[in-house]
Amino acid sequence: METPTVVVETPTLVTWTSSPDSGTTTHTPAATAASAHTPAASAHAASASAPAPAGGRAEARRASRRRRRASVLRGGPDGLRRLIPQALVVAFLAGGTTAFVAADKAVRLSVDGVPRTLHTFADDVEELLDEEGLTVGEHDIVAPDPGAELSHGDEVVVRFGRPVTLTVDGRSRRVWTTARTVEEALQQVGVRAGGAYTSVSRSRPISRGGLDVAVRTERTVTLMADGRARTIRTTAATAREAVQEAGITLAGEDTTSVPPDSFPRDGQTITVMRIRDTEEVREEPIPYGTVRTDDPRLDRGTEVVERAGRAGARRVTYAVRTVNGVRQKPRKLSEEVVREPVARQVRAGTRRLPDSVRGAEGLNWQALAQCESGGRPDAVDPSGTYGGLYQFDAATWRSLGGRGRPQDASPEEQTYRAKKLYVQRGASPWPHCGRRLYR
Repeated sequence: METPTVVVETPTLVTWTSSPDSGTTTHTPAATAASAHTPAASAHAASASAPAPAGGRAEARRASRRRRRASVLRGGPDGLRRLIPQALVVAFLAGGTTAFVAADKAVRLSVDGVPRTLHTFADDVEELLDEEGLTVGEHDIVAPDPGAELSHGDEVVVRFGRPVTLTVDGRSRRVWTTARTVEEALQQVGVRAGGAYTSVSRSRPISRGGLDVAVRTERTVTLMADGRARTIRTTAATAREAVQEAGITLAGEDTTSVPPDSFPRDGQTITVMRIRDTEEVREEPIPYGTVRTDDPRLDRGTEVVERAGRAGARRVTYAVRTVNGVRQKPRKLSEEVVREPVARQVRAGTRRLPDSVRGAEGLNWQALAQCESGGRPDAVDPSGTYGGLYQFDAATWRSLGGRGRPQDASPEEQTYRAKKLYVQRGASPWPHCGRRLYR
């Protein structure tokens, strides 16, 4: 039997018939098949064997497979019936030893936990995702890797990333997660959520658009109030809430040692401040001033009080606060004058004292003053009777022309009056120290 030579570019339907008489088998190509012995067929074969452009062979193969697959699908069952004989012809012409293997694969695709089985002619994971219209980014997970080859029975898992703004105990951050629920997301980012408060249900799904979640973990906080310590476990958002959970009531101006709206940290101690505010009214003196008038009739250093001064008075209202029983510094609220002060009027001498007193010069007045008063012009004895450098009593001082108190006069005036006294009575006014005048 003569074996025919056939060149095939695309699968072609061939009809095989057997003749009982001759024992031979013949074949008749379909009307659309190209003859192996025609110039057109030879040219078509040569064109099919031409190499693809450099760098585009893989894409060309994929495009060719997609066209064949589309052609088969458009043909429906009739197309498949035509494809099987064509494949058998090719296998037979290749030697009859190679079985036909279809490029179709059954794979399992799971997208965000939703699985389905599908048939595909894709060579790798990336091509499969393209066919299904799935676009993945840097925050998404694809397993196996998009470049991995696909085989029949493979499973491809896609988990899309979701942005979550997570606020844990007052501190916010933005994270990406492939978790589908809030509970899974908290576990994925390592948040200790046992006993914690969450702003949304933990079973709530997270859409691909993301979600804002606030978490307050359970913390240990100690409250000090009214002399007692109370330690609680709380998820409170503020110190005020923690105080309320501990069964402590804040009344009036009561507050806490930390801002009431601040976030209570784990291990923190918060003291309740019991505040009581009252008002207090006091009458306070207003000091009087002194008006001095020069008097040339008086010796220099001599002052005469014409009118005694008198202090005024004002009524002052203070706010007084006690914190946990401890009185704080009063704060002035208002004041009013109830009595005006009266100024003290004084006449001050300007007349120059004589430089000397006849009969009293040449004596050691400095030694006498040192003995009597330690040299202090304002000295006063313990009884209050004697004063000044030379310890004058009030009556003696006035008899010598002095005004006011001797200890208030200038040292020059005191010495002048002492010299006058010496001229009158000698050293007898100073029985213990008078002898110092002669040294």
